[in-house]
Order: sequence, then structure tokens, then C-alpha cells
Amino acid sequence: MRMMIFGAGYSGKAIGTEARAKGADVCGTTRTPEKAASLTAAGIDPLVFDGAAFSPALEARMATATHLVQSIAPGREGDPLIRLAGTDLRARMPALQWIGYLSTVGVYGDHRGGWVDEDTPFQPVSQRSRERVEAEQGWMALGEKIGIPVAVLRLSGIYGPGRNAFVNLDNGTARRLIKPSQVFNRIRVEDIAGATLFLAERGLGGIVNVTDDEPAPPQDVVTEAARLMGIAPPPEQAFETAELSPMARSFYGENKRVSNRRLRALGYEPRFANYRASLAALWQGQDWRG
Repeated sequence: MRMMIFGAGYSGKAIGTEARAKGADVCGTTRTPEKAASLTAAGIDPLVFDGAAFSPALEARMATATHLVQSIAPGREGDPLIRLAGTDLRARMPALQWIGYLSTVGVYGDHRGGWVDEDTPFQPVSQRSRERVEAEQGWMALGEKIGIPVAVLRLSGIYGPGRNAFVNLDNGTARRLIKPSQVFNRIRVEDIAGATLFLAERGLGGIVNVTDDEPAPPQDVVTEAARLMGIAPPPEQAFETAELSPMARSFYGENKRVSNRRLRALGYEPRFANYRASLAALWQGQDWRG
């Protein structure tokens, strides 16, 4: 496998690290040269991509890639790869066998705590989620046109080493905001990597929710992390009176329970099925700082 990852950030780097551990040749893009060192340390060959043009070095790696992971968020101008390559993607990547697009469960919008699955109609609330819908549809259409399977991975709230409730408690930014009946799904970054490689190795396409088994109130996660640390959790605070950025507040405007039944039916078993087991593993392994 020769994997090309556009946007080797938190999730993309985890995917590349796992692919590399399985013997794959992996190249990942970053927006700035300053971030290249961390990719090199993970065994991922770094290349700079600013979303405006493909460099000759990047085009050379694209020409030999067998598997493509697109993790760069779209903007108002749309998905950067579709915009730059479009139907020429097949010509630019003649060895390509599989495409994975990392999306978000935000495309479902608000369902007042009800369950959603991959057949639930789009109902995006935010502009960023509407952009994701357009990008998803663009990739699915492109894959059909060029005859390559496209897997759209809809991710729930991402956490893992270096990005979790322990870190927030340790640096004093953790809060227990209370909004009655509010729940969120989550996903460990290692499960994003595991699910991506599972689909890639089998050449599986289609839309798949990549999420844990247990949607839960966000304050419960903070409480459990504090218990494991042996410290008192921060006081509860009503959501209505909390000072939040517009983006943070918008997340609380969507309330749903996301099913991972399709992913499990395909044969993937999440390594961290719920936040309690995941937090316990992070704490016991002492790798929560990242």
C-alpha cells in the first residue's frame, strides 16, 4: 500500500502512523514546513500543500499512490482536491485503488436526542456542515465517475492522547456545562485510524459512521476523568449562562445519538467502545498527555 494523506493533522497523522506500522509507504501533507518534523518522526514523508496548487514533488507522490485519504476541511470554495484535480484525479493518480474522505456527523444536524444512521437525510445546521455535505456528494460522484470506491467516514467528536478531558482538567480549562438531555458521541483517534485502514485494506466504499457505542452527556466525561485523576470535578454550570465562542455554542445546538451499526456489521470492532473504557485506558497507560 502506498498511502497519500491530504491533511495529516491529528486524525490524518494517526491514520498514517497505523498504516506505516502495517508496512505501508505513507506521505502526508501539512500547510507549513514547521509541522513537517512531527510527520517525519512518525515515519510519514511530509510535503507542504497550501490548498492552492500541487507542487511537482506532490504530483510525483500522487502518481504512485494506491490509497488516498482526504482529511482537509472544505471551505466556501469547496473541497480543495476536487477543485484542483476533479476528473483529472485518475490521470494524476493512475495507481489509485481506494479513496477515504473524512467527514463529520454534523451533516445530520439536530435530532433532539434521537438516533441517526447513514440513511438519515441531511439536515446540516452550520455553514461548515453544509460545506461537508457538498464535499461528500462531490467525492461520491467523482468516485462513481472514475470507477474507484469512495468511503465517506462520518466522525463524531474526536479525542485521544493529547486531546481529552484529562488535559483539560490539568490545564484548568475543563467545564461541566449542563444542558438538559444533551448528548454527544465521541471517537478515539486510534479508532479513526483503525476503521480507515479496515476499509482501505478491503476496498470498501460507501458512507459509514465512525463513532463509539455510547452517546453521553459531556459533563459525565469530565466527571469520570476527574474521578480517575482523584480530583474534584469543576462545578456544574448552566449552559444558558456560560460564556462560549459562537462555534462552541453551535455544537450544543445539535443533539443526536449516532449509530455505528453499519461499521460493526462490516466487521470492525471499536477498540474503545465507550468513554469510560477509553478514559481508563488513557489514564492507566499514562499517554493522555500525548
